Parts: sequence; C-alpha cells; structure tokens
Amino acid sequence: MSTTVTTARGSVRGERRADGSLRFLGIPYAQPPVGGLRFAAPVPPEPWSEPLDATAYGPTAQRRPFAEVTTIPEPSVPGAGVLNLNVFTPRADPAAALPVLVWIHGGGYVAGSAASPWYDGAAFNRDGVILVSVGYRLGIEGFLHLEDAPDNRGVRDWIAALEWVRDNIAAFGGDSAKVTVAGQSAGGGAVQTLLAVPAAKGLFRGALSVSGAVPQPDGPEVARAAARLLTSRTGVPATAAALRDLSDDEILDLQDRLAEPGPDREGLPPMLALAPFADGELIPLPALEALTTGAAGADVPLMLGFTEHEFTMFPAPGPDGPPLPVLLGGLGLDPARADAVTRAYGTGGPERVFGQALTDATFRAPNLAVADARAALDRPTWLYEFTWRSPVTGLAFHCLDLPFAFDLLDAEGVRAVAGDTPPRELADALHRAWVAFVTDQDPGADWPRYTAQGHATKIWDERPRVAEDPLSPVRALWLT
Repeated sequence: MSTTVTTARGSVRGERRADGSLRFLGIPYAQPPVGGLRFAAPVPPEPWSEPLDATAYGPTAQRRPFAEVTTIPEPSVPGAGVLNLNVFTPRADPAAALPVLVWIHGGGYVAGSAASPWYDGAAFNRDGVILVSVGYRLGIEGFLHLEDAPDNRGVRDWIAALEWVRDNIAAFGGDSAKVTVAGQSAGGGAVQTLLAVPAAKGLFRGALSVSGAVPQPDGPEVARAAARLLTSRTGVPATAAALRDLSDDEILDLQDRLAEPGPDREGLPPMLALAPFADGELIPLPALEALTTGAAGADVPLMLGFTEHEFTMFPAPGPDGPPLPVLLGGLGLDPARADAVTRAYGTGGPERVFGQALTDATFRAPNLAVADARAALDRPTWLYEFTWRSPVTGLAFHCLDLPFAFDLLDAEGVRAVAGDTPPRELADALHRAWVAFVTDQDPGADWPRYTAQGHATKIWDERPRVAEDPLSPVRALWLT
C-alpha cells in the first residue's frame, strides 16, 4: 500500500510495509552531481509537482564494492542522482516527534551503499526511532583535492543531508531537535569529522561512531600530495576541468592507480588517501586533533567503539616483504616496540601480529585516545568493544557488529559471516543500547559513562558486561 508525504520540494510516495511501518527510498536531497555540478558543492534539488516515486532505492555513488574489506552486502544502483537518502519511519505523523538516527555508510570513503539490506530501519521503527540512511559522493568525486573545486565535497554532502533532515523530517514523524548522527568505519569517521565541522553544529544532538576510521596524517599538505601523486602517476591534472567529463570507469581506473603501493606514496595515509581532511575552512582542524584537544564536540554526547579484531584477518606481506619491525613502524609504532607488540598479540605468527597491529593503529588506539581526552574534559562519552567471535572465522572482525546493532540477524549475508545461530541475546542488548542512546542520549543504567575516574567499557559478547579499563594494554603500546 502506498502513502504520500509532502516535503519542502514536493511530495514523495513511499510504501507501507507488512509490519505497518513506512519506507521512502531514494529521496533526492541535492541535485545530481553531473556536468558542472560533478565537483561542486551540493545544490538543493529543483521542486517537482507530481508525487515522486520513492518505492525503490535510488542510485548509489558506489560503482564497485570494496569487497576486500567489508562483508556487508552493498548493492550498486546505476544512475546520476546519487545524492539521495532513505527514510524508514513508524508513522508519518507530524505530531509524533520521534527521535531520528541518521546513518552514514562505510566503505573506506571510496565505496559503500546506503541500499544495503543491513541498514534496513525496521527494528528501529519497531522501537520508536526513525532511520535515515544517506548516500554521498565517494573517492575522487567526493574527496580528492582539486585546485578549481571546493574541498571535502563528500563532507558537504553529509551536511546537506542533515539540513534536509532538519527541514523535512517532521513530515515523516520525526523531531529535528532529536537527531543522532551515526556511521560505521568510514561512516564512523564521518561522525567524528562532523563533530569538528562548525557548519554542522546544531544539526544533530548526539553522535555514534562505530569503528570510526579517521585518516592520519590529515591536512591540506596531505591532500595536495595525493593530488600531485594522481597527476604524476596518470598524467591527468587534478582539476575539475580535466576530470569532469571522464566516465565512471575512467575515474575508478585513476583511483586504482592512486592506491597502488610505491615509494612515492610516502607521507600519505596507508589506506585513506581519499578521505576528509582539514582544509582550514570547512574543517578547521584535523578531526582527531580537534577531538583529543577538546576543540570539538563539547556539547555532544558520543558513543564510540570498535570490534576486537577489525582488520586482524589481513596478513602481513610474504617472506619477501619488509620485516615486522619495519611494517609496524609504517603503522606509526616505534620499531623498538616490536617485541612488546608480538608478546601482546600472542602466538598467531607475524601475519596475526601485523593484522592486530593494523587494527590497533587504525581503530582501537585512535578511538581510545578520543575517549580518554573527552573523559579528561568531563564530556559525556560511552566506550565499547565488540568481542563476540564469529564461529566462521574465530574473530570479532570488521562489520560483524552491525547486524546485531540493527537487530537484523536474518538479513541477507549474515549467516555467512556470523554462523547459523548468532546469539539473539546479544542482538537484543546491543540494539536496545542504540535505541536508548538515540532516544535519551544515554545507552542505559547498565552502561556507565567513560570518565577520568573510571574507564568503564562495555564489552559486547554473548554475555555483555562492563569492564574497568580493559584496553589499557592498547594505551600502553600506542598512546604512551
């Protein structure tokens, strides 16, 4: 059964689901970024007069899934209008004033899809929360520094989507004053970045960063170096004028060349050369610096954490590759601590040691540093670690926590990564904490705040519990 809601630009026709909830898919929050708009800041869509069909997912910026990292089913939907979002709501009643969760997908800032079945909002709707999932420009189009275009176009897309929520969510039953922004991996990094963006202030009241990945180092010099590297490797000038008319495949070929290893990449982040960066204008300071020095996020409650083995499955280079101390040095660890790292990570061999070090350098240590800094400043913070190990891999790996948090254990692809009987009690508890945080800006009485006096950390396992400073070994290896 269809249902229609009127937005500021025109009416949209969605569908009523079997459980009574509503979904509106592929609503444009900005004009298609094509032609002269391909590398421009997002522009509001033109108004429309007839009801817009919002019963199918809109185009995605992803043209090729990032299969090497993610286990999430991430459909690629063709089309130009990639700046669209999806609204899942219990009821389109302007008087309902429901809390809103705005979800920014991951994918290393070069891939990912808001059309994933893992991001369905049915369970949140059941529990009185509206879910909005957002598509945005990726890779070169979203994040490459260009001399003749605004920087951080993908970040501008996130802001434009949040502004759409502010201006329109009441018609879908939401309260624009009760918005929590959330995301995983690159999406978690997006959340932390938005905390450091003055233009985003007031667009959300809470933040939930799941396995947040923020590039290090970060700054205009790094962004310019990535642009120069693209030109030196491909011969294509890093300008909107030179890139505007290239096909999607040609853009992806350029991204592949930019990602190739080589000594000319020195000074660039290992994996996130195309990502948000401090441009001195939209983003005044690097997100990690802003959050750890107290320059950002003062009045926003933050829930953040990671899985125990995010990238542990990634092997070190083979016997012909660099020795382990050199590899660890490339991750920012003093090579003299290689023995300590090996002891800390057990007897899994150099491959496991490298993978766990990669996990710590990319996720656990930076997020722990943010939690420690916020605790020292008495800012409302909740820290967690997801440690339930999949029977398929024996690890608590990247993305494994999402079907539990979204309470979608029966979704496509979940059994392949979590086994036939993932623990229902864990999904119930984790999802309940998310709902409580979005609704009340506090995940519940059984999860104390992370403070300078007590580093209470939620451990999400088959039997969830709270532990006191369980990540002190990570702090000792990476932050002291």
